[in-house]
Amino acid sequence: MIKIIGFDADDTLWHNESIFDRVQQRYRDLLARYHPADVVDRVLFATEMRNLPHYGYGVKGFMLSTVETAIELTKGAISAQEIREIITLGQEMLAHPVELLPGVAELVPALARDYRLLLITKGELHHQEHKIAASGLAPHFSAIEILSEKDGATYERVLRRHGVAVGEFVMVGNSLRSDILPVLELGGAGVHIPYHITWQHEHVEEPPRNHARFRRVDNLAALPPLLPAL
Repeated sequence: MIKIIGFDADDTLWHNESIFDRVQQRYRDLLARYHPADVVDRVLFATEMRNLPHYGYGVKGFMLSTVETAIELTKGAISAQEIREIITLGQEMLAHPVELLPGVAELVPALARDYRLLLITKGELHHQEHKIAASGLAPHFSAIEILSEKDGATYERVLRRHGVAVGEFVMVGNSLRSDILPVLELGGAGVHIPYHITWQHEHVEEPPRNHARFRRVDNLAALPPLLPAL
């Protein structure tokens, strides 16, 4: 029986990837006189993956990669003013207000009355702390974990730290790679709620639909009826 629910934050409780998507379009426009959009996207993604072990996830690492990519794609011809425009894009992302997804403001407090809730997210510590505080949801979670990576070993440590039996745990999130598959491999349950945009790095094959402890739903409102069957 499920007693503890883990929630991802970005693109599960509030919008995130759509902000990156809009900024990346403006970034393509800025570099359009140097290269077509597909080249900009390909080189930027390669730079992000190369830098991920150094910068981790989040806006700041993304923006450092955009600057590096701009220098590479222009062979150093990018101007100081254009670099300033790129930095401004990052500052706008960091200042962007937190916009909860539909139903979140009502459903999270309701679930907190019957279940123990954990918020398990990854990203840059300062920015994630800011978003969590701005969301107004923090009081409904018994614990909040901001991680540099979300894999099986990390989930195992988090659950052990909070005295959670994996068989009583379900993880809810938009990313199969980060939120669902590691927990299923440990023997927990996972509910996948896809966001309309998925970062390329998070693309993996979905588990079989007949997996006893896996469900995919369209929105958070569909979660409560599923819990008794997991």
